[in-house]
Amino acid sequence: MIKSSLSASKYTFLLSVILAASINNVMADNSTKVFSLQSNLADNSSFPPEYYWNQFGCSGENIAPRLTWQNVPAGTKSFAVTLYDKDAPTGSGFWHRVVYDIPAQVLTLAGGVNGGALPSGAIEANTDLGKPGFFGPCPPEGREHSYVWTVHALDVAKLPIDKGSTPALVGFYLWQHRLGEASLTLLAGPR
Repeated sequence: MIKSSLSASKYTFLLSVILAASINNVMADNSTKVFSLQSNLADNSSFPPEYYWNQFGCSGENIAPRLTWQNVPAGTKSFAVTLYDKDAPTGSGFWHRVVYDIPAQVLTLAGGVNGGALPSGAIEANTDLGKPGFFGPCPPEGREHSYVWTVHALDVAKLPIDKGSTPALVGFYLWQHRLGEASLTLLAGPR
């Protein structure tokens, strides 16, 4: 109980301070939740050989890992997921997968052979092979490459682009509509 020596105004002030501190702690706890991407493969680990593509001298099964994201930014209306080889000897990297218009309630891509099934409504853009799909890692012999998976939280339910768009065009619209992004890197090679 309150001591009688505390006046009503001091008591009110004290309660206000305690309430403000409590609100700040709750807000601080919520703001520390970071948009993040997880996989069945650990960040900065190597792709197992069976995940490799089955072309260009590689003999894998073309498996995409399972991807799950959490703590999405407020206002997210859809997602896009990309796989980019930043070490490809092209001068501009290489896009292995570009998926957009993933509904906001979807927080996982199951992965699997040839990328696995996509959620209803999701669209695959062209890769740097000039066609849609998933193309697993296959770095040139003797080289290690870093492959970056990124989930992009977007402020629109549908990107205003046509199916079969290039990765560069999709990237332009991702940049315009991105609320946040979360990435993880997987390594492949040397083989």
